[in-house]
Amino acid sequence: SFYTRRCMTEDPSWSLVTVPHLTELCLQHIAHNFQNNPILSCLPPEDQKKVVDRLSTSLPLTVTANIVSHEDYWERCCKERWQVCDVSNYGDSWKRMFFERYLEEILKFFIPNTTDPNQVLELIPLCQGYVRKLEIDQFLPPLRVDHKEESNDLSDTEDEAELGEVYMHHYNLKHLITAFPHLEELHLTYGVKSCGMNFEWSLFNFTELDCSNLAAAVKMCRSLKVFKLTRSKVNDDKVKLLARNLQYHPCLLELDLSHNLIGDHGAQALGKLISHSKLETLVLCNNQICHLGAQAIAQGLAESSTMTSLNLRLNFVEDKGGEAIGRALLTNTSLKSLHLGSNNLSEPTAAVFSQVLAQNTTLRSINFSCNHLRLDGGKKLLEGLANNKTLTELDLRHAEVEQETDFLIHQIVWANREAVRWGSLQHPTTEPL
Repeated sequence: SFYTRRCMTEDPSWSLVTVPHLTELCLQHIAHNFQNNPILSCLPPEDQKKVVDRLSTSLPLTVTANIVSHEDYWERCCKERWQVCDVSNYGDSWKRMFFERYLEEILKFFIPNTTDPNQVLELIPLCQGYVRKLEIDQFLPPLRVDHKEESNDLSDTEDEAELGEVYMHHYNLKHLITAFPHLEELHLTYGVKSCGMNFEWSLFNFTELDCSNLAAAVKMCRSLKVFKLTRSKVNDDKVKLLARNLQYHPCLLELDLSHNLIGDHGAQALGKLISHSKLETLVLCNNQICHLGAQAIAQGLAESSTMTSLNLRLNFVEDKGGEAIGRALLTNTSLKSLHLGSNNLSEPTAAVFSQVLAQNTTLRSINFSCNHLRLDGGKKLLEGLANNKTLTELDLRHAEVEQETDFLIHQIVWANREAVRWGSLQHPTTEPL
């Protein structure tokens, strides 16, 4: 006879449904053993995602970097490591964000002769396909080994920066930068963000060797489009070296050397760079450029057909420099934005720019804030704007322009801006200004 037997579980809540499928057990094992046997590529796409969702974010990058391409995994890695994660700044790629920020962290806290260079060198082959922008807002110098005996009359002046030049060189970026074939933006600051009571001028010393290494690296980085070297005590000699190496760069479009020590000789080198490169944007805010340097920049501007934005805010160009730039704009047909705020400009500069506003049809924005244009200067600008239809922004704050004149100028500029806005609505394919 045939007998049927039925097994009853001691746990009434148990069910066959709770028994995982063999496939699930296999996927769990693959995820658990991924570091030793990363066979992700052998799985079907739907199973790959299940494995990736189970992977730990603490796995070594040597395992995950070139195998895991799923954005969900790298999103978890980013959010577990950083509180603020704006992926829109990284081309909407979580993997790119992770590697760029991870590399930036290593470089920000790299101490020459102390930190193991392999931390950087071993990371290069893992992230070289993803890094497109590096923003390094501090570079640490080597630790001081030989301390001189303290004297009672130590001076807290910049002369201390000259001490120990030999051992104050920073990490050489040459081999790092040239290893990234897709690097397009490089933002650097040679200095220390938080030194507290350990302040020394030498912590902010951008040495000649640093400059030489950086210039060679940037020259060899043929994909670089944006280069920013700010707050790094870049002087005339250093900017000359940088300009020579950037003169025939095939891709560089934007150069920012704000908050440095660039004077007239450095500006003359940059003037040559403007006329011999494809630069579109040059930012020299808060330097020491006087009228001779401004005249050299004006000469380069007159010869340039690519420059669209020039920022000379917080310099000392005065009227001789301002007039030279204005005369250059009588022939230049590419510049759209000009910032000359806080340059001790007065009526003579305004008189030249009156002609510019009457003839130039390219300029869209001019900033004369914090100057001394006064009553006559304001009237000159108003005369030049009489038939101007292209200028959409003219900043005259704290320029000592008469209130009525300022109001009339504002009305003209506002009308131009509205005309441009209506034109863009009627022709949406037109490139925005």
